[in-house]
Amino acid sequence: MQIGPYQISNRLILAPMAGVTDRPFRQLCKRLGAGMAVSEMVTSNSLLWGSEKTKRRANHDGETDPRSVQIAGSDPAMMAEAAKHNADNGAQIIDINMGCPAKKICNVMAGSALLQNEKLVGEILEAVVAAVDIPVTLKIRTGWDRDNRNAPTIARIAEDAGIQSLAIHGRTRADAYKGDAEYDTIADVKSRIAIPVVANGDISTPEKARFVLNYTGADAVMIGRAAQGRPWIFREIDHFLTTGETLAEPSLVEIRDILLEHLANLYEFYGEFTGVRVARKHIAWYSKGQAHGAEFRRAVTRVESSAEQLDMIHDFFLKLIQKQEIAA
Repeated sequence: MQIGPYQISNRLILAPMAGVTDRPFRQLCKRLGAGMAVSEMVTSNSLLWGSEKTKRRANHDGETDPRSVQIAGSDPAMMAEAAKHNADNGAQIIDINMGCPAKKICNVMAGSALLQNEKLVGEILEAVVAAVDIPVTLKIRTGWDRDNRNAPTIARIAEDAGIQSLAIHGRTRADAYKGDAEYDTIADVKSRIAIPVVANGDISTPEKARFVLNYTGADAVMIGRAAQGRPWIFREIDHFLTTGETLAEPSLVEIRDILLEHLANLYEFYGEFTGVRVARKHIAWYSKGQAHGAEFRRAVTRVESSAEQLDMIHDFFLKLIQKQEIAA
């Protein structure tokens, strides 16, 4: 898939997720098979650009190309300024968030709430595209509720405004993350526009990825929650799409080593205090489905240092590996 001058290496993109897709996680997912990864959402409010949180969200130091930064807001001029600011600071692609269903975003008429105002959507897209000389992409939902699935109209507005790729989550804003994603609307949009379309929503296995690509005709799929604690899902899907064969699950040793690599990068990126706290959710996701995982998660979320976290992880996986060896 091509976005402006950037050829994406495969058909797999890591979805932007607030509090999750920081630089360490993006780099890890790219190493494990994601063709592209989009940053956490960065506010268009210039008063917050100097905050540590915002600076970290836009930090792409050492990251492989293309570097895509997602911005959010509802004022065309502020969004244009945010796009230019991020482009000047190393972004190679600007992604516009019109897909987030979170109340704190929708309450200020940003994210997926914008889908109710097609005129404003056009004004924002045109302002951002005009403000930068790098590709601009857009992420939306199928509409704001099931009676108003206006993604085809938004898609046409986006294409006319110069948007170079469109990602669609197969739920409406009102659906949030409830129920099952639907792909008919994505297929309809794909049939109407010429720019690349990326399908998103409930893609959690290689088989599901192939089904969604075939069903919708989409150019790529976007993986979000299914990559939490399973960043190797990208190589599994890529292998399946390329060969038709199912890749073996990673061993316990490899899962442990991937987790330890991830944590080392988190501690370095955030520092000890914040790194330990950010690490907790990732440790919980990696241990999900393992024997005695619930007991381990209760204990590991209470510790306050990276050394304690690492000791507990080594001990947890050692017991799992020894148990597996005995069973074999």
